[in-house]
Amino acid sequence: MSSELEQIHHDIANCYLCPRLVAWREETAANPPKRFAGEKYWARGVPGFGDEKARLLIVGLAPAAQGANRTGRMFTGDRSGDWLFRAMHKAGFCNQPFATDANDGLQLTDAYIAATCRCAPPQNKPTREEMIRCRPFLEREMRVLKDVKVLLGLGKIGFDAAFRTARDLGFVEEKQMRPIPKFVHGACYQLNKKLWLLGTFHPSQQNTFTGKLTEEMFDAVFARARELVANHSVE
Repeated sequence: MSSELEQIHHDIANCYLCPRLVAWREETAANPPKRFAGEKYWARGVPGFGDEKARLLIVGLAPAAQGANRTGRMFTGDRSGDWLFRAMHKAGFCNQPFATDANDGLQLTDAYIAATCRCAPPQNKPTREEMIRCRPFLEREMRVLKDVKVLLGLGKIGFDAAFRTARDLGFVEEKQMRPIPKFVHGACYQLNKKLWLLGTFHPSQQNTFTGKLTEEMFDAVFARARELVANHSVE
């Protein structure tokens, strides 16, 4: 791992800028449900992870209280992660279709996973101010991950965060800034000659249990990401 990325990960794990989130992540760790009783929780900011040469950058919402807040790795140990890594595996972006803990052997290929907010928020709802405070981490990751060709936002919040961060870094051509890309499932926008923005419903239980997001719908988005990555190789 590059020293730049190591520093970003260190800074995320040692961030205490949002008192509400710090209190919640620690309270969750101190009072786990019975199924996780006795486990040592990460209970810190959760860094992104993946391939430093990634051409696909996935932007989620935030760590789950009993998922990444427990395991210390994004989308690891929760139902959303089950959907995400299964789809990524089918599309060739990781070596296995599951993620149970930080030492389960999962490796991402050509992909990196980040988030809009790096601490687990109460009711999975970070405030606007908390997301703004956290955005510099995503900006720093985007600068370091120089090979990224496709941004994939999981849900409207991840989609909007991916676009705004790319825009603020000067990665979006002027003609693509107005109107702002609208989030819908399957959204696909070209931000510049080499960068695309995709959107999908978040693989939350609220969406997957109700059928709002099906496995076929999710797989199709990752197939599109693979197609775009393959057709826009690094020069």
